[in-house]
Amino acid sequence: MDAEKIISELSFKAVRSSGAGGQNVNKVSSKVVLTFDLNASQALSEEEKSLLVMNIAPRLTTENILILNCDEDRSQLKNRDIVVKRFLEIIKKGLFVPKVRKVTKIPKSVIKKRIKDKKNISEIKQSRKKPNID
Repeated sequence: MDAEKIISELSFKAVRSSGAGGQNVNKVSSKVVLTFDLNASQALSEEEKSLLVMNIAPRLTTENILILNCDEDRSQLKNRDIVVKRFLEIIKKGLFVPKVRKVTKIPKSVIKKRIKDKKNISEIKQSRKKPNID
């Protein structure tokens, strides 16, 4: 994954934001909407695309477009930086492949020790009982 290539494929749109800013809100478009078309991406291989479709499916539209919004700051540039960082984080998590767990066999000596300890504890508990006089 080449981050710079992917960032060059992003499209941004500035929209009027709600929230802090007073009367400035009515004049300035500080909210940033990021869109990324996963199918049209040249920076990702087909394997990476299919992996992303599986891993970040809830975040994608039906056309496999990822849409992210950011209106945390009053500055459009800061909002753009925040949304790009968030986007890269999502892509990295989506491309992460966990290691396959190796199945290990329990050694016979460990099994024998466990059974021996079990018998020993059983004998100790049996010896605590009152003697059976019949």
